[in-house]
Amino acid sequence: MTIGFPLGLRALALGCLAALAFTVGVPAVHAQSIVVMVNGEPITEFDIEQRSKLDFLSTHKQSSRQEVINELIDEKVKIKEGKKFGVEPTSSDIDQSFAGMGSRMHVTPEQLAKSLESQGIRPETLKARIKAEMVWTSLVRGRYKERLLVSDKDVAAAVAAAGGDSDQQGQAYEYKMQPVVLIVSNSSDQGAMEMRHKEAEALRARIQTCAEANNTFKTTANAVIKEIVVKTSADIPPNLRKLLDDTPIGHLTPPEATKQGIQMVALCARNPTTIDTPKKREIKEQMYTKKYEATSKAYLDEVRKAAMIEYRTR
Repeated sequence: MTIGFPLGLRALALGCLAALAFTVGVPAVHAQSIVVMVNGEPITEFDIEQRSKLDFLSTHKQSSRQEVINELIDEKVKIKEGKKFGVEPTSSDIDQSFAGMGSRMHVTPEQLAKSLESQGIRPETLKARIKAEMVWTSLVRGRYKERLLVSDKDVAAAVAAAGGDSDQQGQAYEYKMQPVVLIVSNSSDQGAMEMRHKEAEALRARIQTCAEANNTFKTTANAVIKEIVVKTSADIPPNLRKLLDDTPIGHLTPPEATKQGIQMVALCARNPTTIDTPKKREIKEQMYTKKYEATSKAYLDEVRKAAMIEYRTR
């Protein structure tokens, strides 16, 4: 199964990066006394201790004991509800998300695990949280797909209520682009990169159409011309939008050094559009998030009420 990494886990990355600087061992003795039974599955003192540390690493705030217990109860009922509908991420799915989190932090899975362990947190504690969020995201989006839809009419009304989008309509375009790369080997020295940069500048001064770009780069040694990509203004960061807006149709953007070599983009078309502007995209995402959060809360309340939750007395 392929599910995007949950937004709620992103703050953890900063804490884990800081933790890489330390080497504190994980306690050898685990307190395993049961505190709560949820649908026949235990939540132990050790689970609570581990989650408290993870939450503190994520938020830099100390959650109360009951807040941590509630979080763990929620995850138990989410996992059970997932099983009911056949939503069960595999170990490979979870490891992939764990590795993806490390990748976004520019560390390996092993380094991420070490950063957690240095704070006394077992990697399995984070993986359990990842699993629950993967299950729940899939359930909410799958079961309530229609409820989460945001119509263009609603977006237009929200844009108007927010003061309109007239200032952005003239800036909203659909760009048809074709990336090109002059390849430079990883083993090459800085001089090779500089030579290819000069070559790119010369080609940029000469090429005036996408057809010329295709013909030129298909016959240039160690060069690649990629498939055409179509994006709207809402899909592109402001700095790249400005670059594309300043580039004449058929010409190439300024050369940029990448891992592959020297890259440019041939701008094949730039057509005004009112379908998807940055303002509309922003408001649409806000409306979707609000619907998702409300739907998720109502669904969780429902499955939690149906759960068997038993607190153990000490």
